[in-house]
Amino acid sequence: MAQQSLYRAYRPHSFKDVVGQDHIVGPLESQIAEGKVGHAYLFAGSRGLGKTSIARIFARALDTDERDIYELDAASNNSVEDVRTLNESVHTLPYNSARKVYILDEAHMLSKSAWNAFLKTLEEPPAHVVLVLATTELDKVPDTVRSRCQVFQFRKPTRAGLAELVKTVGKKEGYAIEPAAADLIGMLGDGSYRDVLSVLQSALASSVDKKLTRADVEKATGAPKHALVHTLASALSEGDSGKALNTIRAVSDQGIDMVLYLSLVLEYVRQILLLRHAPELRKSIEEELGEDAHAEALALAQAEGSKLTHETLKVFLDASGRMRFAPVPQLPLELAVLELSR
Repeated sequence: MAQQSLYRAYRPHSFKDVVGQDHIVGPLESQIAEGKVGHAYLFAGSRGLGKTSIARIFARALDTDERDIYELDAASNNSVEDVRTLNESVHTLPYNSARKVYILDEAHMLSKSAWNAFLKTLEEPPAHVVLVLATTELDKVPDTVRSRCQVFQFRKPTRAGLAELVKTVGKKEGYAIEPAAADLIGMLGDGSYRDVLSVLQSALASSVDKKLTRADVEKATGAPKHALVHTLASALSEGDSGKALNTIRAVSDQGIDMVLYLSLVLEYVRQILLLRHAPELRKSIEEELGEDAHAEALALAQAEGSKLTHETLKVFLDASGRMRFAPVPQLPLELAVLELSR
């Protein structure tokens, strides 16, 4: 029997389980307590933030039986005919509840004509119906639809919040996870609860001793080894453009994702500068990096005549903005090195 995914195993089942969306949970709970539940809601936010999970929690909090909760995917049910079928079904009474709740995922995928067919139902559904629309692209939802809904914007979790989730889930699964490993998984999760748990599952599957280090995560996920990040930072600190360019070539030859590599470099240089200018943050940075990497970063922070400055961060940050459109992935990085070496 296949093992259940961590995302499904640890997805929230009640409002108290929801992490990082208090600005949404609080108002929904208040509406239920005060008997002021609306007829149409629009949940907006990037993928993996729990929009449909909270929609289902909301439905259950309204004492809605599972048979009266309908979850539809607008990506594959986006035609006028699909919406007309929905418009007809809302008029049938619930099986065993006071309400029927319809959850329409990826709502922005509805066609223009489908939206037009849906407007009347959205504005005045039967008294026993609650509609919850979820979307990752709010800008594609017509203004006429937004004006008929209570709009809730989901927030992306912080990297620190994702790292904490990694450690919590890892502990429940019986694993000891180094803070540096949790921090890297948090970065790889790219602001998504679902993605970070998917990365964690891959990393845990490769562990043989119920322990997880940063090196284990690098090996399991194909993330750049810290040595490649440190070598580039060291070359930049020394002003050695040849060494920096050779490091970038080595990264490219290994087929490493340049966007991810640059993100790790930016974060590492940032931590070095924080160690130099805000020594009171040393303990928290050591937890993020791990003992060995922290020692390397501290050495660069304290190096006499280091050329790592806020300008380094600025130039590489500009490079990250150009990377998406670069015909050669490593080109923005190479240009950044050459610009710093002038």
